Amino acid sequence: MKLFDLKAGMNPRRVRIFLAEKGIDIPRVEVDMKAGENRKQDFLAINPMGTMPVLKLDDGTHLAESISICRYFEELYPEPPLFGTSALDRARIDMWTRRMEYEIARPIVEAFTHTSPFWAGRRHQVPAAGDLARDMANTAMSWLDGELSRRPFIAGDNYTIADIVAQCAFVLGRNTGTPIPPGSRNLQRWYQDVTQRPSARA
Repeated sequence: MKLFDLKAGMNPRRVRIFLAEKGIDIPRVEVDMKAGENRKQDFLAINPMGTMPVLKLDDGTHLAESISICRYFEELYPEPPLFGTSALDRARIDMWTRRMEYEIARPIVEAFTHTSPFWAGRRHQVPAAGDLARDMANTAMSWLDGELSRRPFIAGDNYTIADIVAQCAFVLGRNTGTPIPPGSRNLQRWYQDVTQRPSARA
């Protein structure tokens, strides 16, 4: 088993944090995206999307998509539970994970993609779309700040995959021009708490 990784990538960071929370250590292969390794035929043969992370299993099976990889490991190593334990708990965590992906991660990624020189020539950029995405992210962060006044973590009393998704999005936002707005006291408290976890350095 090995993980095709991208150290600076938001989605690969999700998997690394998840594995660290579980105490799982597997070999990793860093894919050089700047050199275009993810667009070469060898890599596209294991993931036609050309994205990281990708998990290669011992039988040669390849799994892509960060949440799918995390779900696989949750089944193999259920403790500590990061996707929930009861039907309601799992549904609530799934609800908040989807919200973090759509309301937080997606606009932060869109702002980065449409406004950063890194993507010039790699993706079609529409700066106005990036500005709109940044506004959407800031609106969502204001909403999330209010939600976090009611509980310590995104989905409740415990750290879960929903926190990991949000945490990785905010790391990207901090580094690409969409940071947590000043004055977001609850969100800042949460972010400080999750980034002080040992797994945050995975």
